[in-house]
Amino acid sequence: MTKLFMKYISIILTIYLLSFVVHTIEIDSTSALLIMGLVLLVVNLILKPILLLITLPVSLLTLGLFSFIVNAWTIMIADHFVTDISMGGFLNSLLAAFIIVIFNRLFKDMNKVSR
Repeated sequence: MTKLFMKYISIILTIYLLSFVVHTIEIDSTSALLIMGLVLLVVNLILKPILLLITLPVSLLTLGLFSFIVNAWTIMIADHFVTDISMGGFLNSLLAAFIIVIFNRLFKDMNKVSR
């Protein structure tokens, strides 16, 4: 499977599972979840490199940990564009960003094992 598809699946899976655990994350429909995944994927492809470049000095000072903040910002931007999903604020977006990174890493490792 392609790298983008794996990221898309990890985004959808993370938001869906977090909606069960964190009650402030609300998903109104399955189509909204799929659209949120696409919007977040596009935001990550277009805006995230620009945001990472702008915040490079802070990221260097924090040894790369500030990238989680940038990931949370991209989730909040995507949440703004999709009306049927509410992420419930910055902390939920930060938690989602952290878990998306974990799922991406797991999918990447599983893809290496299957080859």
